[in-house]
Amino acid sequence: MFEKRYYYLIRIQYLGYRFHGWQKQPKLKTVHLMIDRTFNFILDGKPFKTLGSGRTDAMVSANETAFELFVYEKIEDETAFLELFNYNLPQDLRALEIEEVDANFNIIQNSKLKEYVYLFTFGKKCHPFCAPFMTTILYDLDIDIMKQGAQLFEGTHNFKPYCFRATDNGLYERTIDSCELVENTLFTASFFPENTYNLIVKGKGFARNQIRLMMGTLIKLGRGEVSLNYIENSLKPESNEVMDYVAPASGLILNSVEFE
Repeated sequence: MFEKRYYYLIRIQYLGYRFHGWQKQPKLKTVHLMIDRTFNFILDGKPFKTLGSGRTDAMVSANETAFELFVYEKIEDETAFLELFNYNLPQDLRALEIEEVDANFNIIQNSKLKEYVYLFTFGKKCHPFCAPFMTTILYDLDIDIMKQGAQLFEGTHNFKPYCFRATDNGLYERTIDSCELVENTLFTASFFPENTYNLIVKGKGFARNQIRLMMGTLIKLGRGEVSLNYIENSLKPESNEVMDYVAPASGLILNSVEFE
């Protein structure tokens, strides 16, 4: 006879600056490792399993993402459970909410529209406290042409040039629902410079380092090293271009995840 399982969707946020990404890795501190360590403690060794909605790379943060918790005893007081979980998590990781789901819910298949934000500024060195959240480009950028370039990524295109170490066997035709570069109004701090910017990208799925390679190309566009026509051609099915500038990880934030 099989034991009854209970399923919970837990939304979380974290600062990725000191983590080596989501996925567990030998001898490295990762988000998934810290979550499972915390559950092992608060559940007093009782069996459980956690499954994330997706991975983030080292130093990438999440304003809102989620994972699924599988347990064999019903959580009677979800509010108290969430408070206990937060009390024992490290300070750069916080649980936002918990909800019970059924066995038909699949955190991999049911998600998701993801929204990523890349936060950056340019021109001069920033306060060191900016480092965990924001990339600083130390030379001048043409923001107006970068805004035009960001719009070229919208739609269904060949994103093979924007996948790190792409092979000939991968599926690289992907759809970006929206992509815009705007003045930053999402995140503020007293030590932020006066002018900061966000690249905001929404879509169902992204290749490895795709957004950081897109951002790197927009930075090159802002410096005058590539043209709008270059970006257009790079997205065509026959393109064999290989993008060589991966923008730094600490400016990238997984801003939200929506489930079907």
